[in-house]
Amino acid sequence: MAGFQLQRRGGRLIRRLVELVVGLALLWLAGMVRFADSIPLAVEEPERRSDAIVVLTGGSGRLDEGLNLLQQNMADRLFISGVYQGVDVKTLFTIFQHNPQELEARIGIGTAVNTTGNASETALWIKTGGYKSMRLVTASYHMPRSLLEFHHAMPDIDIIAHPVFPEHVKVERW
Repeated sequence: MAGFQLQRRGGRLIRRLVELVVGLALLWLAGMVRFADSIPLAVEEPERRSDAIVVLTGGSGRLDEGLNLLQQNMADRLFISGVYQGVDVKTLFTIFQHNPQELEARIGIGTAVNTTGNASETALWIKTGGYKSMRLVTASYHMPRSLLEFHHAMPDIDIIAHPVFPEHVKVERW
């Protein structure tokens, strides 16, 4: 009789563990669906001007888009956050095959190594410049996390999301 009760307890324990694992898997799946649903599929305000443009490095198309926006005078200044230490604006122009010398004085560089650091160093740059609005340029899949960090670091700044859409990332298939 004692063996039978031990077996029943073991069966209940296994059942509870399976329920826990299934529950956690469903929570994870719901989180993934919510994340995929929060990824922007277009630039919402492409014509709206801001005080500054901020580009987060780390993916294709971001810096080119930021430089193009600056050339179109969508803002007075451009801040590139996450640049490798020791790299200057002239080096970036060479790497990305841009040569707009007139833009050089309008560009600032930061060396953050993660999204939280991007937000912190940008907040300091924004405060120092006295800016009230900024256009945030990063990959579409990186935008939800970036906006979370940037709104936390700069709650009073008007942030315009400007996602870029890397060709190798097929968000529409998610």
